[in-house]
Amino acid sequence: MINVLFVCLGNICRSPMAEAVFKHLVEEEGLGDQFHIDSVGTAGYHVGEPAHRGTRRVLADHGINSTSISRQINRRDLETADYIIAMDSSNLSDLQYASRGLATNDRLALLLDFAPGVSRQDVPDPYYSGNFEETYQLVDAGSRGLLAHIRKEQGL
Repeated sequence: MINVLFVCLGNICRSPMAEAVFKHLVEEEGLGDQFHIDSVGTAGYHVGEPAHRGTRRVLADHGINSTSISRQINRRDLETADYIIAMDSSNLSDLQYASRGLATNDRLALLLDFAPGVSRQDVPDPYYSGNFEETYQLVDAGSRGLLAHIRKEQGL
């Protein structure tokens, strides 16, 4: 199983959106049985809550379901994930700090590193902007690029 973990701050907007979009793409490709896909937050502000209503709405608008329940990252996540994908550079910095002492550098990346043609580095947090559609478009582009990268790297 290829273990992909998406990470944002509170795990109610961006990372559950990426989890749902990536799962949807993987299922469309017929690869669902080869992946474990999850999402977490670097902070525990919303532990136990479902994805933000704006996230659920924009996903539904695109025919994607979200069943994600917020949780905070733990050491086991850092030890077992094959791909640890941060939504922004602040999340990435938090992950680098949390994973000190572990060999994670080759498994940590920003989602938009996989989005060809996207000039920004960070997926903006719609919790503050309210622009869930913009976030969805960026997450979709990054997820498509990430899946292509994993398929090539893993020979799928």
